[in-house]
Order: sequence, then C-alpha cells, then structure tokens
Amino acid sequence: MATRFLSLPLDQLTEATSIALAQQIEVAAVPTPLSPGPIATTFVSQGQGSPPIVLLHGFDSSVFEFRRLLPLLAAERQTWAIDLLGFGFTDRLVQAVFSPTAIKTHLYYTWKTLIEQPMVLVGASMGGAVAIDFALTYPEAVQQLVLIDSAGFSAGPAIGKFLVPPLGQMATAFLRNLKVRQNISLKAYHNPSFASPDALRCAALHLEQKGWSQALIAFTQSGGYGSFRQQLAQLCLPTLILWGQNDRILGTADAAKFQQAISDSQLRWIENCGHVPHLEKPQAVATAILEFVGFANSSSFTR
Repeated sequence: MATRFLSLPLDQLTEATSIALAQQIEVAAVPTPLSPGPIATTFVSQGQGSPPIVLLHGFDSSVFEFRRLLPLLAAERQTWAIDLLGFGFTDRLVQAVFSPTAIKTHLYYTWKTLIEQPMVLVGASMGGAVAIDFALTYPEAVQQLVLIDSAGFSAGPAIGKFLVPPLGQMATAFLRNLKVRQNISLKAYHNPSFASPDALRCAALHLEQKGWSQALIAFTQSGGYGSFRQQLAQLCLPTLILWGQNDRILGTADAAKFQQAISDSQLRWIENCGHVPHLEKPQAVATAILEFVGFANSSSFTR
C-alpha cells in the first residue's frame, strides 16, 4: 500500500492545530469492490498503542473536524481520522455510488488496508450513524463504540427525491456559500467565538475537490442515513455516548434514547457545549474517550 501526502493551500489557516493537520493528511490507494481501480482515500494517523481509535466526521465535512481532538488522543493511542467516501478529500470516482452501503463498504476496505485490528470507532453527528451501521455489519472490526452528538436514532428529512436538476445544483450552490456555512457554524457552537475565520476555512477546503457537488447530490438522493433505533439492541459492545448540553443542531433528546436502546452503554454530557464537543471542548472529549477505552480494556464495562 503506497501513501503520499496531500498538498493543500495553507493560506488563511491560522490555528496551529489546523496547520499541523493539513500538513499530515496522507493518501492511500484502497482497493474495494466499488470500482475497478483503488480509491485514493485521505486520512491522518498519529500516535501508537492499541486498540487504535478511528474518528469519523459528520455530513459535508472532513478530517479537519478532528484537528483539535486527534493530537490529544494520539498522545495515548494510535489514532486515525478518515475521510468517508463522497466526503472530505477522498477521491469521488465518477462511476462510484455514494450511499450508506457504499460508505460502509469503503470504510471496511480502508480498515483492512490500513488498520486490520479491532478498533475503537468514534463517530460524530452523521459519522455516528456511519459508525453504528459499520458496527452492526462488521462487529469483528469494532471493539468499542463512541457516539458524539450522533445521528441515527431519529430519521432525517427525506429531501433526496427533490434534488433533481436544477434543484440539486441550487442546493449545493447554497451550501457552498461561505455566509451559509458560517451561519451553520455559529449554530453548531455554543460559544460563537469558535466560529472563527480559521474554522470557516477548515470547513470549506474540501469544497474545491472534484465531484464535490455531484457526490453530495447523489448521497442525498440515496436517502442518506435513517433511523437505526430498531437495530440498536443488536449492538453488543461497550458504547460511550457523548453529547453537548447545548446542541442546537440535533437537540438533546436522542442522547438518553441512545443510552436506553444500547444495553452496554453510558451517557456523558459535555457542559457549555454545542453540537461539536470535539471542537469546542476537545480536552473533555479526549479525557472521556481515553478513560472509557482504558476502563473497558481492563475490566467488564457496565452502565
């Protein structure tokens, strides 16, 4: 497996963690059954120690979402952040299908290519739904699960069927608008000072990737991620649920519902925090995850 570093424009990045992550993004050729050739998959890997921790970003996001959390986790464990198929800087092949099934398949073959040992799978927002779907399908690959303000309990809006030309292009043009993205960022944080110019640049770098608009439309038209509430009882692995007390994107009601539905789970609230605790309170999130990983690997884990 050959890897190379992804070259990104670093102008307008001012936060040290943003610059450091941009300089560490690698690209690996991942063979999958989704396409005749391998998929150029972007990731960041730091640290040493097992089990490895793997971070999955949210909707229309990238590995930059973990620029503050990843180095804190990597101080104790090998930690990976991976760009999901159709998102981030991972190659969007013209003939590829961008659906939850394809995302799960690509993630499995990325895991086989890069990691190939049971992992602690951490999903934030839509990444939580990806992590749940993956753990249900490939339980042998997941040792523990962490859900951060996760999608996947309540069904999302069924807007995909409306994204036909020219509405799809109009919708993605709307999402590309930096003022729109800044407004979303302001809603995601509890403390508005985190919605900085550096944060906006991190959230927009992947918009210039070839096929961004087409992949986003195709994913949405696939139906995206619905509700896993009926399958959550099948998750027989230790699960940590982290939730910002002031989440204005998904709200807070699903946090307790996840805890009730997953038998071997615990819920920890992150105080004075919105939808993205891993960006707003990275130290608190890192401490919670590392305590969870250490405890679950030293004794039986109970609620």
